Amino acid sequence: MKKLSDSEYEIMKILWGQDAPMTSNEILEGLKGRYDWKLAALMTFLARMADKGYVVCDRSTRTNYYSALVSQREYQVQESRTLLEKLYDNSAAKMIAQLCKTNNISRKEIVELREYLNALEGRDEK
Repeated sequence: MKKLSDSEYEIMKILWGQDAPMTSNEILEGLKGRYDWKLAALMTFLARMADKGYVVCDRSTRTNYYSALVSQREYQVQESRTLLEKLYDNSAAKMIAQLCKTNNISRKEIVELREYLNALEGRDEK
């Protein structure tokens, strides 16, 4: 799976936030305040994203509708794997240790992480 640019990711977030396919004008409206794009610029991004396999365009009616082909969860899993492999030798423990050492993880997040790990450990014992 090819990586999304920051702009493409913003478009995907708009698509992921909807239950139904969207027109290019609806996507453009969703991007207001983040990007001051003209429709032609958005269409260029959508075409690139279709080539990468992230979106599909339904042209069966007079209006084109765009949908995400890759779920947000699928993308997050892939990006997480890439980050772990590239920066932390495929070690989640090294990544978490780095976050803790640099104070980039809050006490609340540590508690949540501990609870999550405890729940995983309990699941393995069953």
